[in-house]
Amino acid sequence: MAKIAFIGAGSFGFTRGLVRDALTYDLLKGAEIALMDIDKERLAYIKRAIDRIVREGGYPAKVTATTDRKEALKGADAVVVTILASPLSVWRHDIEIPKKFGVDTNIGDTRGPSGVFRALRTIPVMLDICKDVSRICPNAIMLNYTNPMAMLCRAMQQAYPKLRITGLCHSVQGTASMLASWIGAPKEEITYVCAGINHQAWYLTFEWNHKDAYPLIRKAVGRPSIYRKEMVRNEMFLHLDYYVTESSGHNSEYNPWFRKRKDLLKKFCSTIPGAHWNPGEYGFILNAYLNREKNWRREIEKWLEDPKPLNLKRGHEYAAGIINAYLGGEITWFNGNVPNKGLITNLPQDCCVEVPVFADRRGFNAVHVGALPPQLAALNNISVSVEEMAVEASRTGDPRTVFHSIAYDPLTSAVLSLAEIKKMVNAMLAKNVDYLPQFKHTKVE
Repeated sequence: MAKIAFIGAGSFGFTRGLVRDALTYDLLKGAEIALMDIDKERLAYIKRAIDRIVREGGYPAKVTATTDRKEALKGADAVVVTILASPLSVWRHDIEIPKKFGVDTNIGDTRGPSGVFRALRTIPVMLDICKDVSRICPNAIMLNYTNPMAMLCRAMQQAYPKLRITGLCHSVQGTASMLASWIGAPKEEITYVCAGINHQAWYLTFEWNHKDAYPLIRKAVGRPSIYRKEMVRNEMFLHLDYYVTESSGHNSEYNPWFRKRKDLLKKFCSTIPGAHWNPGEYGFILNAYLNREKNWRREIEKWLEDPKPLNLKRGHEYAAGIINAYLGGEITWFNGNVPNKGLITNLPQDCCVEVPVFADRRGFNAVHVGALPPQLAALNNISVSVEEMAVEASRTGDPRTVFHSIAYDPLTSAVLSLAEIKKMVNAMLAKNVDYLPQFKHTKVE
């Protein structure tokens, strides 16, 4: 019997979807699903939810729930991590403090001041999970869904190089489906090569029935109805020549072009008819979480009590197919976050890159990509430098390295002076004292 451990199982959306997907595979339908979370109330709810999936699917799976991480990891073949390392009352300051200084944040979970501080709080927890995995189930594959993806994976892969660790994100396949719909192509007829870094990977090729589809995408983006759907990303495509992964809201934060002035925010990051779900308004994710804090119990109860049969059709996340392949099923490919061992030749060695990867019984087999076009590598390299310094800051507990990391963030440096950035970083450090055990002092002198 296979065993899949979910660490941070109280992440309802991820856990329900990933378990549903896993049980559709013959190799996994009888698996033990070990649910672990430190929040007993959320753990009880997700146990009920997974029990319902198993019951309605008629699966011979076994479902266990525990607050003991070591117990969940015993005998695990795969470990799926979907944690949040600090409460809303803490991470809301990642967004609110920069705003007071003029740095306008939309999501803030990946990079920039908010992403760096989320990494500083989360890396010690992730490394502690890795330590347990290395002792208890060292042959398991470890699949991370927690953000900031690149910084967390870099820290884990650096500290535990022998573990089979990768990070997964749905932005690659999600964006590919979006682009296919724009040109009227069935998804199954689309092929592509996508590479770069998480949330900022590029479709180096995008083909429909083996013919270059970029002219069709360019034509589609020229239509106002399509252009408005993803204004930030469409602007980037029109000027940089390659389409980037992740939403416009996210991408508006990762460069100096869209959020540094009110007129630019209004033009590119405000809700207009036809825009996608998140064009980039300030505090989007904070407002969503504040609303979820009020409603999550009611929403999960509604799902649990809904008399309609569940849709148990397999979704589009990578994790279940990877686990199935690792346990001897069909080889599968995905875009994963892995160390750059010469995979992208004009990004730093060993930094975390997002490239095509094949999963089989050996684990993860990353594909060599070569050099990115220089205009893409330039933007990626800035973000990689910020991420590398943030990971080093977490490792050493040096607040000055935190400052240096954020000083080179493209958006922050477009808005603030060095002295202003230092003052902002100190304000953020002061709010995070209790969540930075690796720091002996929390002030940039």
